[in-house]
Amino acid sequence: MINKSEENFIPYAMPYITEEDALAVYKAVLEKKLSQGSYVKAFEKNYAEYIGVKEGIAVFNGTIALHLALATIGVKAGDEVITPSFSFISSANIILFQHAKPVFVDIDPLTFNLDPEDVRQKISSKTKAIIAVHYAGHPAEMDELMEIAEENGIYLIEDAAEAHGSLYKGRKVGGLGHLACFSFYPNKNMTTGEGGMITTNDSELAEKLRMLRSHGQDKPLHFKYLGYNYRMTDIQAALGLVQLKRLEWVLSKKIEKARYYSRVIEEEYSDIVRPPYEAPYVRHTYMLYTVQFKSRKARERAKELYSRNNIETRTAYDPPIHLQPVYVQRFGYLRGFLPNTEKASDTVLSLPLFVELTEEQQNRILNILSRVEQA
Repeated sequence: MINKSEENFIPYAMPYITEEDALAVYKAVLEKKLSQGSYVKAFEKNYAEYIGVKEGIAVFNGTIALHLALATIGVKAGDEVITPSFSFISSANIILFQHAKPVFVDIDPLTFNLDPEDVRQKISSKTKAIIAVHYAGHPAEMDELMEIAEENGIYLIEDAAEAHGSLYKGRKVGGLGHLACFSFYPNKNMTTGEGGMITTNDSELAEKLRMLRSHGQDKPLHFKYLGYNYRMTDIQAALGLVQLKRLEWVLSKKIEKARYYSRVIEEEYSDIVRPPYEAPYVRHTYMLYTVQFKSRKARERAKELYSRNNIETRTAYDPPIHLQPVYVQRFGYLRGFLPNTEKASDTVLSLPLFVELTEEQQNRILNILSRVEQA
């Protein structure tokens, strides 16, 4: 059992927060706008410029970003939306929110992202959109997925919740599909506490997104659509502006620490565990540092050892969405439906990775791997 109060406890993630962050929030509070105001507008503008797109629409969290994206493109009952099962559950839940059907697609065994060939197999006349998750900060195969989307006249939505600053063939994720959705939850590479952002180059979609996030208003107290209260606050945005300013520095630190892990694993522990794969044409930003063991038994041994040594880890994602109780009850999925997804779910483990993680702590984490075989 992990004792988080002990001094030697290592969390799996920790936001990088400084006095500058606190002062920015303090200043925003004193200005008394509190809801949407100048900070939200500035954050949207700066984030869109960082991604390299025309539009940024700030919302209260990442799940809301995904839901708003589907609502805006008109996903409804009878439609199907393709998504991976190897993801946080919101990637599928938001499809059910729209009374549509999630169609689960298997993953590439190296990147843990959508397998484009399986996507092709599962496209139907009812398919309205594809949601491509950039797992742990490694971009999905966006060129192939966009080709599939354009061939079939459907939308491609990036679930970039874990991929701030990730690069695919020299381009930032968030500007590769029709819409992209980011999360700023505290375990992400930048945070606003809760918070989300939708990015797009489609100004018409952006206009509708802004209306839907604020009750469907096109002007004060005039309601064009049935909308939602999905607004980000100025307090969140004030924090986001400071976090965005140092995002590239945070990414450089996390990438440096991830590469240290990988180098040691490849030199000393490659017979026990596989480090994360990074395609030669991407920048992996390592929101998670996910290793893969040879069997579920070995992974479970490692989890137990880490817990016993007061080190927090995550099995992201076990079980995968299609084997979560709510989806089994609703759709009757059984093991064997998505073999690559299920193998990953059985064997992956995310190790601690954050800016303030020390090399001494990394070595303590790595040394435990040598005990997995003997556990």
